[in-house]
This record gives sequence, structure tokens and C-alpha cells, in this order.
Amino acid sequence: MSKAQNDVVITGIGIVTCQGVGKDAHVALLKADKAPATIVETEKFKPYPVHPLPEIDWSQQIPKRGDQRQMENWQRIGVFTAGLALDDAGFKDDLEACGTMDMIVAAGGGERDTNVDTLIVNEGLKRNDRELLLNEKLTTELRPTLFLAQLSNLLAGNISIVHKVTGSSRTFMGEEASGISAVETAFHRIKSGESSHALVGGAFSAERLDMILLIESINAHAIGDWHPVWSRKPEDGGGMIMGSLSAFLVLESRAHAEARGAHIYATIDAVEGDRGRRDEGKLEARLERMLAPAKQAPGDATVVFSGTTAIPDLAKREKAVIEAQLPEAAIRGYSGVSGHGLEGQFPLGLAFAALAVANKAKVPPFDAANEKPMATGARNAVVTTVGHARGEGIAVLSAEA
Repeated sequence: MSKAQNDVVITGIGIVTCQGVGKDAHVALLKADKAPATIVETEKFKPYPVHPLPEIDWSQQIPKRGDQRQMENWQRIGVFTAGLALDDAGFKDDLEACGTMDMIVAAGGGERDTNVDTLIVNEGLKRNDRELLLNEKLTTELRPTLFLAQLSNLLAGNISIVHKVTGSSRTFMGEEASGISAVETAFHRIKSGESSHALVGGAFSAERLDMILLIESINAHAIGDWHPVWSRKPEDGGGMIMGSLSAFLVLESRAHAEARGAHIYATIDAVEGDRGRRDEGKLEARLERMLAPAKQAPGDATVVFSGTTAIPDLAKREKAVIEAQLPEAAIRGYSGVSGHGLEGQFPLGLAFAALAVANKAKVPPFDAANEKPMATGARNAVVTTVGHARGEGIAVLSAEA
């Protein structure tokens, strides 16, 4: 594919999953001969498994103890990972560049008052007028100060404070779709010339009773032991195993990156998000349309990083479309390695994809029974995310040379 000055390129990657901190641990995972060890916590929230946060020295990216203390874990994870991405891109100490950098963040709500949630659930078992019950408890039990401390745009605010990223700032909410929208917005701003460089990403803390309740309330959480993503059965619960994780990317126009001599991991050739009804083949039709740009790349050098939720029916439908549209490509369901990260899921897929094509990785199957080995190193990558309730996104990446 010919190179253009307004190409959107990835020049910085910050990544944290249960598999480790930073890009090196994840490059090793992508280049290994076999699937990485499964890191999952099964006792703490039994019967619900989660992929836990690795050991992190927060002071490496958040030097002030006061800053660390006033953040909740989901913010701390995101601010730390954003710092990794800025370091990796060579922007960390460039105040002028950080001062003009766009920041686009995907974030959920803050951590909740678990005692109030428990009270409402327990009371709801005894009453049928639950809408009335909810209003009663919201007016008597919820502290306004708690809500003010949970605002979603505090992640972006803390990144501005700690890392001095003070250009335009946007925060998207809306579970998996917010991560898709964040990347898509950054891509089109740079492609159109409105922006030259941007920090984009999301973070998720899975080790929270309120998040487990949220997923289990729609019967979507897996129960019991861990199983590979494409092998999860309805009798093992809903399929989803959440992961504490974060991914932030520095995106630039090719002109901006080359002018400063930046290392380019990959070019983003296309990004699209969509949403709509999923019955009567409508999900499949949307995915087929969004996968069209991926068909131009050589199939045997293409790896598809699927951000599947592992909800059995959704996973089966997504995989069938990918196999039909990209029959030579190798599919890798990365949720089985990292856990599912809601807002951070799509940015995480792009981080994996960029590291894979930059290193020509022959990514090992993550679910050997359902994923074929790669015959050659990755030169192209496709990232998919199908939201657990709504929202779909596709990104297509290619190697530099």
C-alpha cells in the first residue's frame, strides 16, 4: 500500500494486562512458540473468575504519592499506561508536543458504593415496586460526594495533570463501543488534518464486585474454571471473564512522525464502528461490510485479533463471519489471554496488532483446538470487537516495511 503524509501511524504503545507491564512482556507473548500461561484468579470472587492486575510500581509513571492516592484503581491503571505510551513515543518530556496533543479516552463509571448496591439488591428481593425502591434508596443512601468523585472524565483529567497532555480532550462512555469510538475519532481527526498527534485508549478494573454484578445481571459472566474463549459452553455461565487491563496508543500523521524521526509500529489503514439490531443476520451483514478493507491484504500474512466476549452465541457468529470473509487469516481470541476489558478492549486489540506486525510475529494459537497456526510472520492485522450488548468495531493495520 502506498504511503501518504496523512496516513495514521502508531508511534507509542502502553499496555498492561495480567500477562505483564509494558510492551516487552507482550511482544514475548506474541512471538512465543506456544500460548501464554493462563493467569486467572478463581478464589477471590468465587464462583466468578477474573484476570487480575499484575504487580505494578505506580511511581514509575505517577511519581507523586498524593496523585496516586486520590485516584481509584481504574484511573491509576489508565494514567500509568498512558505514561508508558508517551514514554514509548518519545513525548514524555516534550512539553510543547504534549501541550498540543489531542487526548481521547474511553472510560466507564467510577467504582460504586458496594454497600448501597447490596442493600438495593437485597431489598429488591422482597418488593415488586422496584422503581420506587430505587428512587427511595437513591435519595437516602447515595452520597453526592461519592458521585462527584466518580466522574468518567477524571481519567483524562488525571492524565492531563500527571503527564501534562493539555490539548483538546474527549471522553467517550458506552462500554466496548466507547473504545471503538475513541480510536475512530482520533483516526479521522488525523486523517483529515484536524490533528497531528493524539493519545487514545482506555482502562478497566475487573476486580470489583460492582462490575461482576453488572455482567452477571444479564447472565453474561462465566462461572467456575477458565476455558479457552472459543470453547466456552452455556453450562459454564455466560462466557465473559473480565480482565484488569489498559491500553493507550500514540497516533500521529505520517508527516508529523517522520518529521521528528519517530519509530513507526504500524499504519492504521481503516477503522469503523457501528451498532444496530443483531437479529435476522443484521450483525453478520454489518461485520461483512466493515471487514471489506481487510480483504486487500495477503491472507496468509494476516492475523485477526478478535476481542470476542466469549459469550457462546456471539462468539460463534463473529468467528463464522471472519472465517468466511478472511479464510486464509489466522484468528486469535485475545480475551482468553488478557480477559475482557470493556472500554479498553478495542485499544488493547490495536496494541496487540501493532506489536505483532512490527515484530513480524508468528502469533501462537491462544485456543489450539479452534485456532490454526500461522505459516508466516504477521504483516497485516485486523482487530475486531463485538460488544456484549451492542456495538461493533473493526480496524485494519499494516506493517511499515
